[in-house]
Amino acid sequence: MDSPRSTAASASSYAIGGLLRDWRQRRRLSQLELALEAEISTRHLSFIETGRARPSRELVLRLAALLELPLRERNRCLLSAGFAPAFAEATFDSQALAAAREAVQRVIDLHSPFPAVAVDRHWNLQLANASAQALLGAVAPELLQPQANVLRISLHPRGLAPQIINLKQWRGHLLARLRRQVHESGDAALASLLAELSAYPSLPHESERHDTPESPTPDVLMLFRLRSPLGELALFSTITVFGTPADVTLSELALECFYPADAATAERLRALSISGG
Repeated sequence: MDSPRSTAASASSYAIGGLLRDWRQRRRLSQLELALEAEISTRHLSFIETGRARPSRELVLRLAALLELPLRERNRCLLSAGFAPAFAEATFDSQALAAAREAVQRVIDLHSPFPAVAVDRHWNLQLANASAQALLGAVAPELLQPQANVLRISLHPRGLAPQIINLKQWRGHLLARLRRQVHESGDAALASLLAELSAYPSLPHESERHDTPESPTPDVLMLFRLRSPLGELALFSTITVFGTPADVTLSELALECFYPADAATAERLRALSISGG
């Protein structure tokens, strides 16, 4: 009869093996390709994936790095193999991340009078500058309650959707981006969010034709065209992440900064900033 310890070790070996196999397949790598990169035999990798061999902590981290796993998933792999997590995970509002939180707030505040937000891995709003908040005046209050989700705010019929001039194109852009994230991460919460957003009804103005042209290169630069009290805003955005985070929460934080696509938008954003929206 197997001892409880040997049974637990076998179970953890199977768990880590399945995780590594799933991630390898998601990254579209063969066992041979990953084994060569990790400098182990294909046979050994096969044994790990089928639960016949238990990898060392060092090997788990090496394989996770080669598979470019997020820090959260690297911790999950270590736990599945019977090891302690390697990366800390503090909540964003904790004292441990106070310095990072203040730095992020400074960055997005300095982006004013143009909008900027900080979001977590599920697109939940963590921080926003005054310019971003000024654009949310017509959004239903319930959509702005914690945890407010920027994708839900964008596409919900009681959110920004009625104000988005190119809603059909913007909806397609956001859903395609979210779909890629679901495929790459396998995140159940993102999959649930995708299902929710995909079920939102089309709005009447999505079928209207507009005189203002769309972005000339929509595959490269998708413009976000929004009605405001001072006129149309044409924006594009960049997303920035921390370069060398050692904390899970920081590794998942993203800063999305919006820039004016033309001089008229820049002037309107400056005016909105002065007027407070």
